[in-house]
This record gives sequence, C-alpha cells and structure tokens, in this order.
Amino acid sequence: MYNELLWLGFALLDLAMVLLVFRYFGKVGMFGLVAFNLIVCNIQVLKTVEMFGLTFTLGNVLYASVFLSTDILSEFYGKVVARRAVFLGFVVLLLTLVYMQLALRFVPAPSDWVQPYLESIFGFLPRVVLGSLVAYLVSQLHDVWAFHFWKRRTQGGKLWLRNNASTLVSQLLDSVIFCTIAFLGVFPWPVFWEILLTTYGIKLVMGLLDTPFIYLARRIRPLEVPDGDAA
Repeated sequence: MYNELLWLGFALLDLAMVLLVFRYFGKVGMFGLVAFNLIVCNIQVLKTVEMFGLTFTLGNVLYASVFLSTDILSEFYGKVVARRAVFLGFVVLLLTLVYMQLALRFVPAPSDWVQPYLESIFGFLPRVVLGSLVAYLVSQLHDVWAFHFWKRRTQGGKLWLRNNASTLVSQLLDSVIFCTIAFLGVFPWPVFWEILLTTYGIKLVMGLLDTPFIYLARRIRPLEVPDGDAA
C-alpha cells in the first residue's frame, strides 16, 4: 500500500498547493502553476508505477490539477483569461521541447556525466510532448468551452456540475489522444490498454477529488494587488 498512500498524499498536497498559490498570487499564480505543472508532469509521465495491482504512469496528479487551475481561472476571471492560460501552457511545452533538443545537440565535455541521463529522459520526450501538446490543447480548450456552457445552462449555479461535466469529458479526450500518440507501438497492446484505462481512471478520481477544492477557492479569494499599484 506504499504507492497508494503516497499517491493519495501527493494528490491532496498538489490540490492544496493550487489553492495556496491562488490565495497569494491570484491570476498570475494560476498562469505560473499551469506552466510549471505541465513541464514536470511531462517528465514524470515517463515513469510507470504499480498501484492496486495495475500499471499507472506517473504525472497524472500534476496534469489533473492543471484542469483545476483553468477551472478556477474560468470561474473567477472568465473564458478569455482561461484560454490565455491554456495557450501559455502550450507555448511553454513547445519551448521546453525545442530548448532541451538544442541542449542535447551540444557536445559534452569529457568530464560530463549527465548527457546519457538527459538523453534517456529527453530523447524520448519529443513523442511524449507531441502527444501532450495535441491532447492538452484539445482537452483544455474543450474544458474551458464546456465549463462556460454548463455555467450558462445552470445560470451560474451548480458549480459541482460544470466543474465535473467539463473536466471528466476533457480528461477522457486527453487520455485517448495522449496515449495514442505517446505510447502506441511503444508498449505491448495489453500494457497500452492498461495504461490508457488506468490513466483515465486516475484522472477520473482526480477530477472528482478536486471538486471540494474549487468550492474552497470561492471561499478563500485571492490576495491580489490591483494593476498599477507600486510596491
């Protein structure tokens, strides 16, 4: 049960950190957190772990919290701001891919020991990032659209409905697109399907788990400095 307990603690910690960053940094903090979580989760996703007798990819916790961040932006700042955060994440992932590939092209010094490890991680990264870029852009834009669709349909009520109805469908789109691009042909078919199903299963749990946190976000409110105020 070690991995299972560690995962639960990690999930709760990450969701709590979204609220903490939102509280003290507001909109800017959400933009930064989207970028940070995307970079780290695309590295963590290369690691597979076993929980509940099944094989999972790591990185799902951080990636799922990106949806919480964009839903918070949608709720507090509107569709346009949430979409800007989505496109910022896309640009950050693209730059990560380009810059790390450039770094690998440099001839290492004779004393260098890190090049093989960077190649092991970031040599595989282009396919993972390509899958992540496509899946991220499609799923996140759908999430923002669906969040506001349900907000209009419920006339601003039932936050739990728009949070879950937008996130859970978007997570399914993301899982199918990402696993197909990143892992199809890399793993045997049984492992591929197991990763796809468990990946969405984890995201499904995270999507439900983040519902109380978006309600908490409405209560804590951010401590933001108005635009133009000097320190």
